Amino acid sequence: QVQLVESGGGLVQPGGSLRLSCGTSKSIFSMISMGWYRQAPGKQRELVAIIAHTGSTNYADSVKGRFTISRDNAQNTVFLQMNSLKPEDTAIYYCNARQLLGYVRDYWGQGTQVTVSS
Repeated sequence: QVQLVESGGGLVQPGGSLRLSCGTSKSIFSMISMGWYRQAPGKQRELVAIIAHTGSTNYADSVKGRFTISRDNAQNTVFLQMNSLKPEDTAIYYCNARQLLGYVRDYWGQGTQVTVSS
């Protein structure tokens, strides 16, 4: 079992910045990948960013150039730095961990609310 805890969400004005953190109960080296997803009211959950076991990253087109996913191996923590925030970034952000233990299993955090508003 993998437990994930997100933090860092809150209220910010358009153009502002936030950094989300995802602490894991297991070493991130054991994961195939770590990622961030978000879901706004009335919309489907969407991929925001992924960092693979190799360290390679992928981003949704809507956040490229503004968001950066990174990891702190010693702290078993994944971050999402969000800059130049827009109202359309408002959503609940979820941390995802993909683990391989004979089969692929996805784990999810409880989510953290990000609200971008003036």
